[in-house]
Amino acid sequence: MTGGDWLDVLFPQNAERTVPWPPVGEVVTLWRPTGLHELRLVAASGWRAWPPRLPDQPIFYPVLNRPYAEEIARDWNARRNTPPVGFVTEFGVRADVVTRYAIQVVGAQDRHQELWVPAEELEAFNAAIVGPIRVVAHFAGSDFTGRIDPVTHLPLD
Repeated sequence: MTGGDWLDVLFPQNAERTVPWPPVGEVVTLWRPTGLHELRLVAASGWRAWPPRLPDQPIFYPVLNRPYAEEIARDWNARRNTPPVGFVTEFGVRADVVTRYAIQVVGAQDRHQELWVPAEELEAFNAAIVGPIRVVAHFAGSDFTGRIDPVTHLPLD
């Protein structure tokens, strides 16, 4: 396979890549794998908001389950970020806002589910966050030289 052929195999043009929302309560819990730089920006917001997207980041993509967030933090952030560390965050969003976004399936249908929030809608999405954004896990790559509290999962440096 060459070029984009592999993507066509994974996601043929006629494939269904969204699934309907199951019944939810007033608040939906989401997770986001993130690197140290973004985590520091979230901390600077008082743990209340995600930072604006960069010009080359047209969407903000929280995920719908913790195992998927851990997979990304461990297998991507902790291996490819500088510094090589990934964090898993958890946060609640009002259901009336979050369910406006289709659940996107980007791999295994029952596991690899995320939301695609356009960058221009992130401010309104942030306004619907209920409570603080919490760090619930971290994964450090073999070359990571920083220190992370094993209980809070927050950087100590």
